[in-house]
Amino acid sequence: DMTALGVEEPTIEPKATEHIKEMVETIEQLIERDMAYVVDGDVYFSVEKFQEYGKLSKRTIEEMLSGARVDIDKRKKHPADFALWKKAKEGEPSWPSPWGDGRPGWHIECSTMSMKYLGMGFDIHGGGQDLIFPHHENEIAQAEGATGQKPFVKYWLHNGFLNVEEEKMAKSVGNVILINALEEQYKDHIADLRNDLRMLFISTHYHSPLNFSQKKLKEAAAANERIGNTLDKLRAFDTDDVDTTKIDENSNLIKLITKTKVDFEDAMEDDFNTPEALASIFNLVSNMNTTLDESPEPDEEEKKIFKAAYMTLKELVEILGFSYKGLKISVIDEVTVSDEQQTVIEKLTGNKTATRKELLDLREKARKEKDFETGDKIRGIFASEGLIIEDTPHGPKLKKKH
Repeated sequence: DMTALGVEEPTIEPKATEHIKEMVETIEQLIERDMAYVVDGDVYFSVEKFQEYGKLSKRTIEEMLSGARVDIDKRKKHPADFALWKKAKEGEPSWPSPWGDGRPGWHIECSTMSMKYLGMGFDIHGGGQDLIFPHHENEIAQAEGATGQKPFVKYWLHNGFLNVEEEKMAKSVGNVILINALEEQYKDHIADLRNDLRMLFISTHYHSPLNFSQKKLKEAAAANERIGNTLDKLRAFDTDDVDTTKIDENSNLIKLITKTKVDFEDAMEDDFNTPEALASIFNLVSNMNTTLDESPEPDEEEKKIFKAAYMTLKELVEILGFSYKGLKISVIDEVTVSDEQQTVIEKLTGNKTATRKELLDLREKARKEKDFETGDKIRGIFASEGLIIEDTPHGPKLKKKH
């Protein structure tokens, strides 16, 4: 599923059960540095010994304990102390250790494996906002407490929660959406699913809650359609005979292209502000479409501008992980039709509904086979939506009627 969505595979996927030895060594370091203590086969981290405890969540120990789920154990020196090693219980997995058989605590495995493969002071650590305390706070305390080095991590990225149709996504609610269900919806257009999901996700800042809905997915598809179609029109000017090394730098459009890159980079450097980065892209898209419409027969200078715009737009969308190959038409936006037209669609496709992409593909097939009757029927369906079909060297394009 992740490969289909264009998500790169991790270089390393360590398993906690294969790193028990290293976890025991980390705990031993903490005990040696007087950061942890043993109680009847259990080992606890002493939060009072780590003076910077709470620096990630920017709260005192007392504030963090208020309302938090903390094990009440009178053997602990402080209520906030947390388990590094838990004594074995009957029926639970366990491993040998200097303190007797047991298993590692929840937090120690992450610190240990991170330090082993990434070292101290690695760049980025991510996770949900609900992990800031206690999990990530405890990871910091363990790593910096065991090594005496800091920082454990340079930058922390905590994402907001995912909602579905304005409700929190949860198995108990029954609103969990699986990737393979979306793949079925997109059928043979997985590349479009990759783009549309990515657009939906980054249209919201990663800090903020994200609401998934079919409406939002269609909005993302429409946004990708705008970018894809603009790239398609500009691509015609990406030829060797258009020399952008000799270009009028004082042109307002060239200044806009340059500003787009600056605005994009500023947004991404501002805590990965992807909504602002997208805004800079769509500003360029809008201006280029207006200019293209106003220049049906561009002169040499305009061709240079269009090529420069294409190169910049292509570069920026690729940074965000998008891939547009040829004309982009929504594959999930079903056409709105009358009962009569629904009958036509059923005869053409075997289904009562069809997407614009499916109808355009059918119309293209009919055009090549000189099946003018079918072509006219499809053209009529689009006309009822206020759309016209424009044939271009790169394939058919839908345009709104003026």
